[in-house]
Amino acid sequence: MSYRKLVGATALLTVALLGAAVPAGAQAAPALPCSAASTVKEKLPNGTTWQLCWRIHDKAGLMLEKVFVSTKLNPQPVQVLDSIRLAQLHVPYDTGDMEFDDLTDLGMGGYFLETLDGDDCQGGSARVGSDGSGDPQLRKVLCVSAEPSGLAYRGREQNWDENGETSVLSSKQGHDLVLRTISKLSWYEYVTEFRLHDDGQISARLGATGDLAPETEADAARGWPIGKGADYKATMHYHNAFWRVDFNLDGKGGERVDQYDTTLDGRGEMTAKLKTTRTAIAKEGTFSKVNQRWWRVTSQSSKNTDGHPRSYELVTGGDDRYEGHPETKPDVTFSQKNPCDKYASGNASDPECPVDNRTVLDFVKDKEKMTDPVMWVRVGFHHVPRDEDQSPMPMHWQGFDLVPRDFTAMNQLTPDERAGENGNPQPEPSDEPSEPVPSSAQPVPSGAGG
Repeated sequence: MSYRKLVGATALLTVALLGAAVPAGAQAAPALPCSAASTVKEKLPNGTTWQLCWRIHDKAGLMLEKVFVSTKLNPQPVQVLDSIRLAQLHVPYDTGDMEFDDLTDLGMGGYFLETLDGDDCQGGSARVGSDGSGDPQLRKVLCVSAEPSGLAYRGREQNWDENGETSVLSSKQGHDLVLRTISKLSWYEYVTEFRLHDDGQISARLGATGDLAPETEADAARGWPIGKGADYKATMHYHNAFWRVDFNLDGKGGERVDQYDTTLDGRGEMTAKLKTTRTAIAKEGTFSKVNQRWWRVTSQSSKNTDGHPRSYELVTGGDDRYEGHPETKPDVTFSQKNPCDKYASGNASDPECPVDNRTVLDFVKDKEKMTDPVMWVRVGFHHVPRDEDQSPMPMHWQGFDLVPRDFTAMNQLTPDERAGENGNPQPEPSDEPSEPVPSSAQPVPSGAGG
């Protein structure tokens, strides 16, 4: 879909949704601890409703709190997050002579938070709020929009009867509730964005646009020629972004953290055998990706209607690990919740938190047992400049996804015609030949379950 078509579709969708009344018989909304102006509650076309509090933090910028989701199949709102926000943006240059901690040195809020204008919120609704600096003047700072996300699912169910073959097609387009702000830090302009999908997924992203910093020339090993010839080489640099994620699944807290690893386990009749094992992470620590490794945060007191513990899985995308500092090497850190653990680095002293300049490594060095875990996610982007970065620079994104795992008993968008297909029902007898099941279809070992 072209940009113009997408904008048009988004505008129509947002107008329809953001002005829609809450239907009669809807479940009671949770009591959110924020004013009406600081509340977002939107129902997407497939029946999913997200409701939450938002505010602007002077350093972290856009912050979501008390995030609840409900769906057509599960209409009672269930809490997912206590809060999510940026926790640092570390920008070192490859020449080694410049380095910035943009959140703690400058901040995404206050003076650096942009007032939305032009096409900043095309097709969306611009919300008025504080910039987090304490200035009583309110500005249009948050864009809320409902945006098409593409094909959500497709399945054709084929049956045979006395009249021959029949089929039922289930196909649906998906939608996201999108919240974004813009902050201008020197030459760069950063977009903080959270996408709340109608299947329960949450995507946290940081976009960068604006302009390359001028007068940052480097040699060929550390710079890339832009402009005529090769006289000027713009310096390569990193954008190391950290997010702080505090879950509160079903409002009960006390989640468990698990790591899953899949490894080779000999040979089967046709191909290699694999086994997946779970390792409980009971104490604080730092962790990094290897092939076929992932992490899950699981409720210990809330289950879906199948009796399985509700959880969310961390899914990281493209990532350039920065090796220049110890705290930027781990991909994810899990720590016991502590109000003084505010930023991934550059924690400033205050009367309640006298220790200065601690990093995520300091948060976990005592290996405290976790009863209320906080997840710190790092995603790096090595920016090698190019001619096309002029000007303004096309947006580049970095971020991660929080994907529901057993949060509901079935796909949160399951259509009515598939509602009875939970579990492993036995197929009806048929005269049609069936496809053989490959021997590589191994069940997940019991040790990997919740």
